[in-house]
Amino acid sequence: MSEKVLMKGNEALAEAAIRAGCKHFFGYPITPQTELAAYMAKRMPKIGGTYLQAESEVAAINMVYGASAAGVRVMTSSSSPGVSLKQEGISYMIGADLPALIINVQRGGPGLGGIQPSQADYWQATRATGHGDGHAIVFAPSTVQEMADLVALAFDLGDKYRTPVLVLADGLLGQMMEPVELPEPIDAASLPAKPWALSGHGDARPHNIANSLQLVAQNLEDSILRRLERYNTIRAEEQRSESYLTEDADVVLVAYGAVARIAKSAINKARAEGIKAGLIRPITLWPYPTQAIEAVIPRAKAFLVSEFSTGQMVEDVRLTVNGRRPVSFFAHTGGVVQTPAEVLEALRRVNAGEEINLIPFQSKLTGGQQ
Repeated sequence: MSEKVLMKGNEALAEAAIRAGCKHFFGYPITPQTELAAYMAKRMPKIGGTYLQAESEVAAINMVYGASAAGVRVMTSSSSPGVSLKQEGISYMIGADLPALIINVQRGGPGLGGIQPSQADYWQATRATGHGDGHAIVFAPSTVQEMADLVALAFDLGDKYRTPVLVLADGLLGQMMEPVELPEPIDAASLPAKPWALSGHGDARPHNIANSLQLVAQNLEDSILRRLERYNTIRAEEQRSESYLTEDADVVLVAYGAVARIAKSAINKARAEGIKAGLIRPITLWPYPTQAIEAVIPRAKAFLVSEFSTGQMVEDVRLTVNGRRPVSFFAHTGGVVQTPAEVLEALRRVNAGEEINLIPFQSKLTGGQQ
């Protein structure tokens, strides 16, 4: 029987990973995800697992590479600048077709920035998880419950497609406490076999190699194109999103993660004023849920995007809409959190026919629309 407990988002991610069969964690502390690593440090020894605080993020991701190559479920977690240090290792894992769970509880940047919540790693996660022609599947939870729910799915899809999977949260969700219904633990021994793993062959099968190096150009192109076929399958079959009040919406607000919670509150207030507003909340950021946006274009008059950045996901909305409807933007960044009242005012302006591209502090400096 599942149980419901009050948990912080970071801890829910950790416990859900353990219950999904993960017994190996390698990481390095950084705010605002440190509670996740601390939770693993307490729990892993009790379940016969491995917790190792590496000397750096670079070392941690390479330990993840090794454990994944051996065929076990493994994870690491960090926050924005720490994930930047892991990018080379993530790219090596993509090139070697190795699955793993990577958690990024985002903080403001660039550089050390601040420890307040941010969504400014969107481009890093969806466009530049690592160098080369590669992608990771990217999930964006918006509640502590969803943080727990997406972990098992992330492991499953990583194993299915042999790719790293990134859960992109933020400091707000990582530190938030909410009731969580945790799943029953699975037996790691019951997971599907990984015939590609470096787990000893005893001359019963060919010798496996986990490697991303291809010195012959044609061999490298062939491996990239085989991976591209997998990416096309992922794009077709693994898009996930939530739609809220979009059936008759004139203005469709697009937001993910913690911002989607703020957006839903603003939409409810807009509806009370007679504004037909709705929400599309991407759950997968890669593959981006273009199908959900395409479905509302015929009846929507305009789109409004809100996020914790100067404008990153908005580019994917604009690419999908492709000029067929106006796409406006409203945001805060650097750890400042927009309020439902501010998003409501942006909805009013878009509903009145304005096309806005607005960051409040910027508008104060310039005295108007950007």
